[in-house]
Amino acid sequence: MEDSPLKKFATDVVCKLVERGHRAVFAGGCVRDMLRGYEPKDFDVATSALPGHVMSIFPRTIPVGVAFGVVRVLSRGADPLCIEVATFRIDGTYTDERHPDCVAFTNEVEDVKRRDFTINGLLFDPLKNELLDYVGGRADLEKKIIRSIGDPKKRFAEDHLRLLRAVRFAARLDFEIDGTTFGAIKDCAVHICSVSAERIRDELNQMLTGPNPRRAFELLKKSGLLQRILPEVDALAGVPQPAEFHPEGDVWEHTLLLLGQLENAPLSLALGALLHDVGKPRSFQNTDRIRFNDHEKVGAAMTEEILERLKYPREMIDRVVALVYQHMTFKDTQHMRPSTLKRFLRQPHFDDHLSLHNLDCLASHGDLSAYEFCVAELARETPATLRPVPLITGANLITLGLKPSPLFAAILKDVEDRQLENTLTDTESALKFVKATYMK
Repeated sequence: MEDSPLKKFATDVVCKLVERGHRAVFAGGCVRDMLRGYEPKDFDVATSALPGHVMSIFPRTIPVGVAFGVVRVLSRGADPLCIEVATFRIDGTYTDERHPDCVAFTNEVEDVKRRDFTINGLLFDPLKNELLDYVGGRADLEKKIIRSIGDPKKRFAEDHLRLLRAVRFAARLDFEIDGTTFGAIKDCAVHICSVSAERIRDELNQMLTGPNPRRAFELLKKSGLLQRILPEVDALAGVPQPAEFHPEGDVWEHTLLLLGQLENAPLSLALGALLHDVGKPRSFQNTDRIRFNDHEKVGAAMTEEILERLKYPREMIDRVVALVYQHMTFKDTQHMRPSTLKRFLRQPHFDDHLSLHNLDCLASHGDLSAYEFCVAELARETPATLRPVPLITGANLITLGLKPSPLFAAILKDVEDRQLENTLTDTESALKFVKATYMK
């Protein structure tokens, strides 16, 4: 298979560094992915060249982390390719639990030893077609194991985000986490709270939109990380549900079944699947039977709090809150007034709502009648029938002699309802209706 343009550019970067007398190799995830038979999405180059030397060799560079030996090298052209070039280094202490206080430039062997996991500690010389493995990464890759390089507690203390990265890699690659490494994750889980909300959010996003979100959240639960970063989701475990509607088990098992149906899903849908029943523990009642009255409203408020805490963009928060708030509405769709149904079907991002309802049903009672009804209605409708041009506006009401007031909104909605139900079909009939109904 022919090399991608990005790999060719990365090889060219290595070649130019070597021509100038420096050692240079591919490093990290790109080597791991190549050994697994996947085309890397990005390439990192590790080198003996100091940042100043790198910037002198290549005409287009961005010094993103010169203090840590990191420079981005760009190709020519309007839409340049980008390779991150890092000088071999060893790290000093990590006072802020993210960045080393200082670094010392070193050789490739010592550089590898300060990386996170053995499968990410592999090097590859593209000029010699030679794999360099100083930490047992190839064996762990073949055995499908996530293992820390050296003392796992020391690696995690350097950057506690690695606790989540271990889980993400295990889920994404379908690997097991080495026992000693997993034990250290459980022991260090409390420290995940020292990581910024934005970095935690980004790791969660990759887990949720990856190939196996269920596995990721099972590991988060088992490791104790879920309790620290999403206590509201952790609380779903052990909350019983009525067997006639949820034969699958408690709310946590139901949520896992939803996540288990996702693979590389859109983020909004994945967050909706994770959080759709987050209000059930707080709304749990067991009187004549188990009930969760208004859990969708409780859950929507909780979802907004959770996503705000994790620093999600406002647009994403609103979109997921709507999914949680509306997810119980489907049970009423076959009994709605036509105008109410059309408004429901035409809401923004309805494809997410429909997908979430389908997942919800398949993870519980299996009754897809409401889903199939909505699909059929959508097929029957058009944009013009779901959102027709208004028959009248506020200007028409003023022309009739009505003074602007909050009543205008109610009148216009009433007229649109009747338009959606085909009882009013033109402006003349709409104005006659307003006169007869609101101007007596």
